[in-house]
Amino acid sequence: MASAAQTSDAPIHALINYEDPYVQPLILSALKKRLPSASYKLVDSIKDLPSSTPCLQFVQYESIDWDRLMSHSESLANAYVIRKALIRKHYLSTTIANWITKYPDSALKRGAKPSVEFEVDYAEFLDDALVEAWELKESWARNEEVGEEEKEKREWWILKPGMSDRGQGIRLFSSEEELTAIFEEWDPESDDEEEEEDARSDAGDKDEGDGIITSQLRHFVAQPYIHPPLLLAPPGDATQLRKFHIRTYVLASGALKVFVYKPMLALFAARPYAAPWETDFESEEEREDAMRAHLTNTCIQESGDREGSVGLFWNLPDDLTSQPGAEVNAQSDWKEQVFAQIKAITGATFEAAARGMSIHFQPLPNAFEIFGLDFMVGIEEDGSVNTYLLEVNAFPDFRQTGDELSDMIEGLFEGVVDEAIAPFFGKAAERKGENEMVKVLDVDLGRR
Repeated sequence: MASAAQTSDAPIHALINYEDPYVQPLILSALKKRLPSASYKLVDSIKDLPSSTPCLQFVQYESIDWDRLMSHSESLANAYVIRKALIRKHYLSTTIANWITKYPDSALKRGAKPSVEFEVDYAEFLDDALVEAWELKESWARNEEVGEEEKEKREWWILKPGMSDRGQGIRLFSSEEELTAIFEEWDPESDDEEEEEDARSDAGDKDEGDGIITSQLRHFVAQPYIHPPLLLAPPGDATQLRKFHIRTYVLASGALKVFVYKPMLALFAARPYAAPWETDFESEEEREDAMRAHLTNTCIQESGDREGSVGLFWNLPDDLTSQPGAEVNAQSDWKEQVFAQIKAITGATFEAAARGMSIHFQPLPNAFEIFGLDFMVGIEEDGSVNTYLLEVNAFPDFRQTGDELSDMIEGLFEGVVDEAIAPFFGKAAERKGENEMVKVLDVDLGRR
């Protein structure tokens, strides 16, 4: 983007107010390390600054001065206005499906599970919502032939509310009866309770238990469950194999460059892994405990569970131990294989959103954003490892990284300064060694 900000020697007026005591000092430290002190000035407000003043907003989404961003090319902010094509599960599902239809050789063909999307408010309307869910119905028919006594041969599915986060509302099912029971569990018991739920939703409160806002219980995505997943021992316990996912931080800058931050996290489930058919429960408490073997989102774990559940991806063992119920043929460079898959999937995902769903993802030339992408590694029939995209998160929770690994997040922000902030304002970043931002996409969307 060509702007006055890129040719001006005036200092950047930087409004840094992330409203998170974990993140705020890391952003300030990154600016201090990467930019000359005379090149920027910290301010408490940009409201009264002249339109020609180079401005940086690094704040929460709701606090961004969108009017200034949209009308002043000298202004840079840390979020895009519209990115539903990425961060809403049902939109992301459509984004990927449309792109694969157009480009069947895309990395998304192997890097994302096909999804069934539907919208339903109450269990009694589930049949109508699934009229065209042929994949589900065919799977259920195959499962009926297997029978109850051989659940391990069934095809299992995972249900995700389209607009929830932090692992809320995720369930496993293998039959129509099991899916119906899930929605009956969420149905209000009476008109009075429904009115109370609506009132809580309007007030911004969350429901107890799953913590799902009522309005979230409308859009859903069902996907084939990734089984068997690659299992490893968490950092604090070498005796138990657990499910884990990879948290990858991704920088999207302007319109449009995309970078993958090479340091990544491995986030482990709170309980040793048990296959879906081994998960039986008779009460809500038993269900919640059983799901801890499947949910790897540390945000929902109790404080005791989180201890030892977060590690660095590149510190995972090079040699994979034997996996329960699966043979692994992966070589000692399996992490490099996974990283290569992550780079390809990430680039394809953002290009699919930018080119194929441009109404719902509109990269601005004077904006950037950090996303948290979650990936799962599964074991294929031939014993190879394959990486799958689970979801894309806006404004990811950096605190789950923990104090011990905060240097990793500071390095991320240093990369953001190098690749997104300094170039926009025409400043030379003071690099001390190479940053670890790996470019995976560089396209010109024609936005100036």
